[in-house]
Amino acid sequence: MEKNMYIASSVQMLTSKPEQLTSQNITSAATIVNNLLSASMLNESVAESVVVTISQLMNTDKDRYSEDTYNALENLTKTLEDFALNMSNINSSVLVQPNLVVQSIKLSQWTPQVQFYAATEYSPERSGLGADAANMTSSSGRPVDLLLNIKLQNVSKKDWGNRNLGIGLVLYENDKFFNSKLFKSELNTKRRVVSASLSDRSVLDNVEFTIRPENTSGSTSYDFACVFWDYAHRDWRTEGCVKIRDPNGMHCECNHTTNFAVLVSFRADYTYSEALNWISIVGCSLSIVGLVLTAVYQIKTRKQRGANSTMLLVNICLCMTTYYLLFIFGINNPVQNSKASVSEQNVIPSSDVQENVDQGPCTAITALLQYFLLATFAWNILYAAHVFFLIRNALNGPPRAFHTIAMTVGWGLPAVIVGVSLSTTYSFRNPLGYRQEQFCWLASLDKAGRFDPKRPMLWGFLLPLAVMLCFNTSLLVYFSQTICCANPNLKSSRGTPMKKKILSSFSLAVVLGLSWIVGYFVLITHDKTLYIILSVVFCLCNTTQGVQIFLLFTLQSYLKTKTRYKLDSKNESKEEA
Repeated sequence: MEKNMYIASSVQMLTSKPEQLTSQNITSAATIVNNLLSASMLNESVAESVVVTISQLMNTDKDRYSEDTYNALENLTKTLEDFALNMSNINSSVLVQPNLVVQSIKLSQWTPQVQFYAATEYSPERSGLGADAANMTSSSGRPVDLLLNIKLQNVSKKDWGNRNLGIGLVLYENDKFFNSKLFKSELNTKRRVVSASLSDRSVLDNVEFTIRPENTSGSTSYDFACVFWDYAHRDWRTEGCVKIRDPNGMHCECNHTTNFAVLVSFRADYTYSEALNWISIVGCSLSIVGLVLTAVYQIKTRKQRGANSTMLLVNICLCMTTYYLLFIFGINNPVQNSKASVSEQNVIPSSDVQENVDQGPCTAITALLQYFLLATFAWNILYAAHVFFLIRNALNGPPRAFHTIAMTVGWGLPAVIVGVSLSTTYSFRNPLGYRQEQFCWLASLDKAGRFDPKRPMLWGFLLPLAVMLCFNTSLLVYFSQTICCANPNLKSSRGTPMKKKILSSFSLAVVLGLSWIVGYFVLITHDKTLYIILSVVFCLCNTTQGVQIFLLFTLQSYLKTKTRYKLDSKNESKEEA
């Protein structure tokens, strides 16, 4: 006996730092405590030390477990069931540790049911087991998140005879000892497992248990399955168990005893975006009108400028008009999934993350928004390239094949990026790999709410856009430097006014979409006040970009043409006079 106590104490001490244990350490410890519990000579001190060790093993890293480890732990759970039924041999009826509760009761006379409860917070009195456990639950005053009723068949006093029914309960605070291949945890949620066993199973009617699901940050319980651990299949099974809708928690009923659990699937607790505010609607609407007028004006007056210049600006207007329309009418997800949908069938979910199949037009709108935004900037860099060729080669202008190259790059490059994004991140069963649920735009965060570089927001939009903005910014600097520096080869006595130079640079900055640079500062800033200021500036600049293009490229050109026409008319009148 002293030897067993020494071994139990040594193992308890060696497993006191579970985060440092290797797979071999865990396997050895589980095997040793299993042998100690199975020993014929077992006293309360050894049992208490063994239960402490098992509780500590339940804090170990599951990723370190090997197949041998799971075999040892599975054998340990079987031994714990037998130990719970025979706790009277050590003159104890309950052993409580942070991760494990072992409790038993002996019934010398028939009772309709035996109830077991477990409170949320850890304490030596956290659990109760007995025919009057309902009164114990209410008198304890602690919140209860697990309630199990073992209902017995109606047996007469004569038939009961001298039967001394033993009932054993084992409560595991997590399911690390149960290696399921059917159900995977992606959210690191905790699943309690409760084992109920009877010395005489013939008197069992059914077992009912209710488990209150744990609160998972940013998620809501969606559906659940009532399961038991099948040692033959070495996985969770549902045979003999049904689930019952209960507003107080996950309610289950089974016609047998074993290790029970509730497998819950969670759904992200989405906050769907509200309708666009009136500033965004008015700004985008005015921009649409301005872009349409600009495109019409450019086409009507195309003889006054080169064909390439008209083609570039009209395509920019076309892309911007399309994405403004998509933004106004499609950015909000029209299909808002319900937070909970408990199915009638007791089916084991594949994981603790509930993912609905793609519904509605949100994915298509996201793809179109991505395409036309990228197409806008593709045409922007082509416009910048056109300006560069005009500056460097004023006589000949852009290369002859520029029109063909422009059409290929302007419409083809965005299609390639969108195609790669969809093919690598989208699936019909999991559309949120590509887009967001709250609104119709590219996904950027992982399931834990952290920025994920594997999502298409980074490499499918932010990086290509950053490259285009760098090119456009370089061109703007080159353009501004060129028009501001005096050319000694020019003989003209009149210089270009500084006001006109600044206006030319500003016009180019607008059409090249350089206001989107503010968006990158919005992403990286941590100051709350600065974030609000930059967000407002970004919103105003980009919702009214179409208006700015109209004022600088259409209205200004129209007024100049009209003024020049009036001057020409006056000069003709003077000459005739």
